[in-house]
Amino acid sequence: MAQAGAGEAGWLRDQVCEGIRDRIISGQLRPGDRLLEREVAEEFGVSRIPVREAIRVLLSEGFLEAASARKIIVKQLSFQDVLDLFDLREALEVLAVRRATERAQKPQIAALGRLLTSAERATRTGKPARISRANTDFHHHIVEIAGNTLLASTLEPLEGRMRWLFQQVDDPHAVWEEHQGLYEAIVARDADLAADRALSHVRHYREVAMRVLFGAGSSSPAGA
Repeated sequence: MAQAGAGEAGWLRDQVCEGIRDRIISGQLRPGDRLLEREVAEEFGVSRIPVREAIRVLLSEGFLEAASARKIIVKQLSFQDVLDLFDLREALEVLAVRRATERAQKPQIAALGRLLTSAERATRTGKPARISRANTDFHHHIVEIAGNTLLASTLEPLEGRMRWLFQQVDDPHAVWEEHQGLYEAIVARDADLAADRALSHVRHYREVAMRVLFGAGSSSPAGA
């Protein structure tokens, strides 16, 4: 088993964290599944220290929860969890898009266009994991263009859960079309239009995710 020095500790933690997160997003690890430090350490070929640190990160991100003092499980996102996530995403995404439209340089816009093309190709594959990654990359680049480090650091812990939610969309082509409209508004340097389209996009996406996950609209859980 690999033993990490001080310089490797963060890298090993990040590798384990990404591996567990990807398994949750892909559905290999399902809500309620238990994580045992020993088993995870053996799987990744590391000591328990980076595993323990990765679990702390994933607890803070909302992917895991402590069922008891000694039992860590994959968290089942509740109706309210998802609603709260979209409320926050709505406020931050609109701000990011507005700032990106105001500040984007030509090379950044060109890169965003390439990401949009990649997302279109991914959409044609019909593979949820590939589609969600491409769509997340598109949104992530908009945040980078916005150039607000505080905004970026606030959104970063949400990205994994949003990537998981992107896999729940039942009409990925419609999502791509909304991204295309968003890109066109940024290219046109129309911050108001871009902000309006960002708001509509997040709200539409919330309604779809709520319906797919809970069989409900965006206002109340099924059966309420």
